Amino acid sequence: MDKGALMTPDSDQGGPDGGSFSSLRSYGRALSQTPRRLARRACAATAPEEEMSRVRARSGAPMARALRWPDLVGLGLGGMVGAGVFVTTGRATRLHAGPGVGVSYAIAGLCALLSAFCYTEFAVDMPVAGGAFSYLRVTFGEFAAFLTGANLIMEYVFSNAAVARSFTAYMGTAVGVDAPSKWRIAVPGLPNGFNQVDLVAVGVILLISVCICYSTKESSKVNMVLTAVHVAFILFIIVMGFWRGDARNLTHPADPTHPGGFFPNGVGGVFSGAAMVYLSYIGYDAVSTMAEEVERPARDIPIGVSGSVIIVTVLYCLMAASMSMLLPYDAIDTEAPFSGAFRGSDGWGWVSNVIGAGASLGILTSLMVAMLGQARYLCVIGRSGVMPAWLAKVHPKTATPVNASAFLGLLTAALALFTELDILLNLVCIGTLFVFYMVSNAVVYRRYVVGATGSSTESGDRQPSAWPTLAFLLAFSLIALSFTLVWKLAPEGGRTRVGLLSACGAAAVATVGAFQALVPQAHTPELWGVPGMPWVPAASVFLNVFLLGSLDRPSYVRFGFFSAAAVLVYVLYSVHASYDAEESATLDGAKVQDEACRV
Repeated sequence: MDKGALMTPDSDQGGPDGGSFSSLRSYGRALSQTPRRLARRACAATAPEEEMSRVRARSGAPMARALRWPDLVGLGLGGMVGAGVFVTTGRATRLHAGPGVGVSYAIAGLCALLSAFCYTEFAVDMPVAGGAFSYLRVTFGEFAAFLTGANLIMEYVFSNAAVARSFTAYMGTAVGVDAPSKWRIAVPGLPNGFNQVDLVAVGVILLISVCICYSTKESSKVNMVLTAVHVAFILFIIVMGFWRGDARNLTHPADPTHPGGFFPNGVGGVFSGAAMVYLSYIGYDAVSTMAEEVERPARDIPIGVSGSVIIVTVLYCLMAASMSMLLPYDAIDTEAPFSGAFRGSDGWGWVSNVIGAGASLGILTSLMVAMLGQARYLCVIGRSGVMPAWLAKVHPKTATPVNASAFLGLLTAALALFTELDILLNLVCIGTLFVFYMVSNAVVYRRYVVGATGSSTESGDRQPSAWPTLAFLLAFSLIALSFTLVWKLAPEGGRTRVGLLSACGAAAVATVGAFQALVPQAHTPELWGVPGMPWVPAASVFLNVFLLGSLDRPSYVRFGFFSAAAVLVYVLYSVHASYDAEESATLDGAKVQDEACRV
């Protein structure tokens, strides 16, 4: 990556003196220079020191460092334990894993933990609010960071709108009103899917937006209270399930003609179930965006991120086991598995109302954490110069990114007001999985090629060639893709399928082993690093490719549409705004030291 490109003056016209957007003539001149600017900016990567000093200074006032590891654990729990687990569990059990869905949750939890390790290394070494956007910007350059960051924000906004509308349904269940339409206002004349006005969802989003604008620490306290109550509801569900359940349901289906046993669909069903329930873990990545507001990143971030993933995994496995004991797997309601298990029980219908109340609290906490995270993503994207600078401003009194929080809050509320967004199961879905995949690759690239702040050089001062590492990442991704295609397309039960899967697995292990033996690490983090390099991030890459392969065609269509829109915005606006910002910084020569971060 060309770090020097960031600080090299350009002789292009329409530079910082007038700016690319100062007039139509200047913009036309900038567009005529688009190929040259793309060649210069798209792969230009900033140094971590730049991200933490000069780039961060564009926000004006600093964010308050007021969070500790208990806050991060609470935010992680709040972000993950939302409405998703109340829906995905039933579908994964009924369609794929059967009573063994708890094993599916354990596998998905391991995958989440591996990805969390990759996030943690970046967040400790470079504690800024940009999360994956900043991590990719210092490794693969500006365009890769913008593409993934734009998709992530769009997925966040759409899923938050959908989850906010689902709050209406769960709140209705809590008070005994099962039909969400009774809480919504029908507007004649509007097309189907856009004709149910949900003022409750809008009110929830606006209330959370005000809260996160006011104070991050206060938002964390509110989240801690809501999460504690929500976890109490989950423990109540677990206890009721084991108390009212029957171990016979773990092996005997309701319909004798259906396959029985703990794994009725075999090992393949367990892994397919893991791909589906993995979406219930999405949310821990938002914790990494709080790194700029953490008192001691080297201590608090590893405990907060990894600790929240481990706790959630234990809770999910216990929830899945208790539900499997309540009913045979083929009798579970795929839409509302937990409340449905009690709805038909004599004298136990009230438990369904309690579950509705618990799910409502889970939606509030997941919305709060997601909206905290998305605002910080957008704030740092604004800092980088690829989006308007006013989005990056931090209010001097509240020490929060007020502009980004308010803008995304209003956008989400507008979508939630009219639009039925049936993407609850896909939550942040393909955009987030793609970012997880990119971050896992980036942590390998950073260790073996790119210099990092606070790191020591093992192989001399000269930066090693990027080609061996890029060749490894490409080859390993292709092997993971081959494994996924064989898993999905080859007929089950045949020797050919087993042989091809074994060959892909052996090739993956051999590729990682050869890379570890032949390519030395260029840098070793001094504070915290991913253990078992490169095996752990490689496993994360493999699992994320496998999970991406489990998604449906509409997810890829949506991803392609968003990506094309993001590329268009980058070519027509962002590359020129970024060019202007860096040219101005070059002329000013301003440097800002970060003295607020203690390790």
